[in-house]
Formats: sequence, structure tokens, C-alpha cells
Amino acid sequence: MSDLEGWPGSGLSDEELDVAYNVRRKAGPELFERHMARYREMSEQAVDGLPGHPGIAYDEASGERLDVWGVGDGLRPVFVFLHGGYWMALSRDVSSFMARALDEQGVATVVPDYTLAPEASLEEIVRQARAAVAWVYRHGREHGLDPERIVVGGSSAGGHLTAMTMVGGWQDDVGLPQDVVKAAMPFSGLFDIRPITRIYVNRYVKLDLERAAALSPALLDAGHRCPAVFVAGEDDGDGFLEQSRLFQPRWGAGELMIVPGRDHFDVVLDLADPESRVSAELMRLIRR
Repeated sequence: MSDLEGWPGSGLSDEELDVAYNVRRKAGPELFERHMARYREMSEQAVDGLPGHPGIAYDEASGERLDVWGVGDGLRPVFVFLHGGYWMALSRDVSSFMARALDEQGVATVVPDYTLAPEASLEEIVRQARAAVAWVYRHGREHGLDPERIVVGGSSAGGHLTAMTMVGGWQDDVGLPQDVVKAAMPFSGLFDIRPITRIYVNRYVKLDLERAAALSPALLDAGHRCPAVFVAGEDDGDGFLEQSRLFQPRWGAGELMIVPGRDHFDVVLDLADPESRVSAELMRLIRR
């Protein structure tokens, strides 16, 4: 399990790995800041006046909170979005940009916070992501959410967390059905995170190869294989593209979508455009 051979990072130097996975450096400071400003602006616009239940504590142990957006009459299918930021940045406040577009199609959005590294270990961050799904299943009805129609998605580190809710081996421990996640859409996900042990991010997440392997969805029992669409931008980091291209066929119940003209940071913003192919694929997952 500790050997990188045959998986992202095999045969690369540490500098080459950093180039493959340092998407902030690839974008450059000006473009990166523009992307982050768009996240905030689009999220604020999406939830302005939108019916919802913001700031609900979903996890007693950590005290972390989530926002519910786009509630209506009856129970709605729900898209749980887990934000990125290499497990050490961003928040739910800048991650609800898809909420209005989904509301207009009769879908609710749930956006959780999780404790960021290095304050929390990656094991704890994974636990919290799964706790957010458990909260929707157990308490969703009280907030207009259908616990039988949960779709999970996330970008970058959030794509990793999405996959950690897709795999098996954890649902029984928290009293959930194996198919609690009915479908998934990871964006630019990290599925074998052993390369992280050799790049700058490890100063914050502090993984060794053994722990990284244990937290890699590609190396875990798939359990119930839910339908999935694995999304990446054409101009994404090479490491992220390789991760999706390798994991999608191994998952065996999903499709790979490489979106032209999009990079690591803006591909997920297509969720805010109901006319985009990304949005159409998400709605197909939700409705199937």
C-alpha cells in the first residue's frame, strides 16, 4: 500500500509532483484571486433572498455547521457540496454558488463547513464530511430534504471527501444504509492521495504514506458503487486530470467528463449555469 508505483506520482521528482498538483501556482496570483472573488460574489448572489436554513450545527463533536438552501413545498432531492481548498482553506460562505440554479430546478443545496487542517487531521475532516451526510439522512425531513435522494459533490479536496462518502466501510458504523449516497459528482478529485506526502500541502495535513493510503478512496473497498460523473477541466493540473482518469474506470459505475476551456478553479462554477453540460449531468444523476 505504501508504494506509489503505477499511481499518480510514480516516477516523478518532488519538483515535478509540485508542478502537477500546485494548481494555484499554475493559475498565477492574479487569476487565482479573480477565481476566489468569483466564488464569493456568485455565492452571495445565489443565496440572496433564497429560502433556506443557514448555520445549522450538524456535528456535536466538532460544532461545525452547514447551510441549507432552496427549500420548497414537500421534500426535495438534495445536493451536498463539499468545498475544496486542499483541506486547509475556503468555507461554506464561498461555496453555495450553485444554490439558486438548483433551486430553480427543484433541488435543495447543503453546504457544510469542516474544520480545516492543520487544526484537524484528515481523518477528522473525513469524519465530519460523512457526519454531514448522516445529518441530511437523519434530519433532512425536518428541513425539506429527501433523505432518499442525496447526491454528493465537491471540488479538489472536496472531490476527495466526496469519494470518501462514496466508498464502503463506514456506513454501518454510523447507522446509515450502504446506499445513503445515491450518486456523486467529484470535481478535480484526489483519489489516491499518497502523492500529497511529497508536496507542499503535507506541511499542513502531515500525512505519512500509510495514513495517506488508508485515506485514499482508490485503495478502499468500493462497497455499493453509486452512479458518478468524474469532472475535471481541460486546463486542470496534470495530477488532478490523471487522478480522475485513473479512478473513474476503477470505480466502474461512472463517467469521465473533461470540460473544454475550464481550469481547476472555474470548472465547478458551471454548476451555477443551468445551461451548462455539467449542470445537465448533475440533474441527470439526481433524476435517475
